[in-house]
Amino acid sequence: VQLQASGGGFVQAGDSLRLSCAASGEPFGGYAVGWFRQAPGKEREYVAAISRVGTITRYAGSVKGRFTISRDNAKNTVYLHMNTLIPEDTAVYYCAARYTVTGAYYTTGGDYVYWGQGTQVTVSS
Repeated sequence: VQLQASGGGFVQAGDSLRLSCAASGEPFGGYAVGWFRQAPGKEREYVAAISRVGTITRYAGSVKGRFTISRDNAKNTVYLHMNTLIPEDTAVYYCAARYTVTGAYYTTGGDYVYWGQGTQVTVSS
């Protein structure tokens, strides 16, 4: 499966953005998906995860209550809705996927097999 992340941009603190992770190559419904981010000079960090049918979602503490991960398997797309953005959210955001036959979700980058190219999010104060 190939992943294409999009939707990043330059916004002001307090604004919202919606990132999309579009899959091609095969149906996305068999894949658990995660969002990760990497800020300049920092290691990649986990942001959110969703199970293959979307019944389970999990979030990093730093974004819980502000970000929502969702998916539309009919459109082969996973979304990351980001509200109340703060400058600390500035990073390149990546989506990742792993095929699974269960309702598993994964919060570690090493658990994922497929990665998108990343989309830049910049939040100005």
